Amino acid sequence: MITGVVLAAGTSSRLRGERPKQLLEFEERPLVQHAIDAAAAAGLEEIVVVTGHGADEVEAALSLPANARAIRNPSFAEGLAGSLRAGLSAADPSSEAAVILLADQPGVSAATIRKVVAAFRRSGSPIVQARYLETPGHPVLLGRDAWPLLDGLEGDVGARGVISEHPELVETVEIEDPVPRDVDTWEDYQAVRGDREASRGE
Repeated sequence: MITGVVLAAGTSSRLRGERPKQLLEFEERPLVQHAIDAAAAAGLEEIVVVTGHGADEVEAALSLPANARAIRNPSFAEGLAGSLRAGLSAADPSSEAAVILLADQPGVSAATIRKVVAAFRRSGSPIVQARYLETPGHPVLLGRDAWPLLDGLEGDVGARGVISEHPELVETVEIEDPVPRDVDTWEDYQAVRGDREASRGE
């Protein structure tokens, strides 16, 4: 079993406004829904969505497939590391690995997730990371043997913290597309919308 862990607990501190950025509308869906839908379309057997800031509102907006559930990280304000550990702790005991996805990165596709999982199935590497035109990005797959490596991480450091400390464990998967944008600010949000319109020739 491969678990998808969608990190959706952030405080949206760099986004002006009262609404969590996870709920910004993009292509008639909340931003966070794109990660959930990509994980489902990729065939991941289990999906865990980690909520925190604005949890009631975020969870109410989710459309979860039958194999998905939301869990809350009560310590979300302490940063990404705790939310990642919460997601891994909630994974099924039989899960071999977790694919880490971000709620604010709607450009990550099901095809890319499948390529990362296929690389893990083929090589058994403890960590597999997508690399877009030589730029590393998400998704990152963490095999169960790598999960204890997160125990020492604190603050706003996620899977990339483990990768920087243990590069010898990492296999990369080349993706022939630009790295998907993170939506941290209103400018990022407008840029993501503009990218999608440009790809459609609008």
